Amino acid sequence: MRVGIGYDVHRLASGRRLVLGGLEIPHPQGLVGWSDADVLTHAIIDALLGAAGLGDIGCYFPSGDPEYKDVPSINLLRKIGDKLKENNWRIVNIDATIVAERPKLRDYFDSICEKLSQALQIKANQVNVKANTSEQLGFVGREEGMVAWATALIESCDKQVSQ
Repeated sequence: MRVGIGYDVHRLASGRRLVLGGLEIPHPQGLVGWSDADVLTHAIIDALLGAAGLGDIGCYFPSGDPEYKDVPSINLLRKIGDKLKENNWRIVNIDATIVAERPKLRDYFDSICEKLSQALQIKANQVNVKANTSEQLGFVGREEGMVAWATALIESCDKQVSQ
């Protein structure tokens, strides 16, 4: 078994959609980035890649590459799930935290977990998403951006486990 940690941050701006875990959430501002800037999905991608020792999100989907301009990050997650399978890794579970002052996200957690689990072809109960605020401190507290942290536990599908 191996564990990975992912982190991502994006700033907020008017005129952008707010997408978290592949789900569009009503909010007057959205996250800014080359893709759809889904901070949660990006953190999960990095956690999975880190656990598998396969680099980071930029190795596969570099900013500035026209192929990934405004792409839904949930599609990128799907590709990383396939990459893990190709490398004989199985996802045990994912735990993630979004840090944002607004909007309140609790009512969206089940839908987000469902979208993430479908993209990775795992059960919804293998994905946990929660949120916290920064108590009005820093750029998150000033509602200038959002942060996400994720942890992923994976296990080898190989009969012979490398030391």
